[in-house]
Amino acid sequence: MDALKMISNASMKENVPQVEIGDTVKVHVRIKEGDKSRIQIFEGTVIAKKHGGISETFTVRRVAHGCGIERVFPLHSPAVDKVELIRHGKVRRAKLYYLRDRVGKAAKVKELL
Repeated sequence: MDALKMISNASMKENVPQVEIGDTVKVHVRIKEGDKSRIQIFEGTVIAKKHGGISETFTVRRVAHGCGIERVFPLHSPAVDKVELIRHGKVRRAKLYYLRDRVGKAAKVKELL
């Protein structure tokens, strides 16, 4: 078991972004198309964080053209280039799944001052 922990600790990124629930973030994702690669930006609210250690993931939600889109990103993935923090959110829950049922201004998260 210690060998698995050593391998997972060795493969973790050093500069892991401090992403919290309710934060609005821009995730820069490296997308490979054929032999070319480009960076795509996905901006939204962090509604969940799961697991821990090497397998930690966070879920980002945004509404585009009236349709809710959610993407799950592994925190230590080499495909995630960087995570920019836009603003901190003031929340009292560990998971913000209730935002899926809300529309318009009711789906907003207040900013932490």
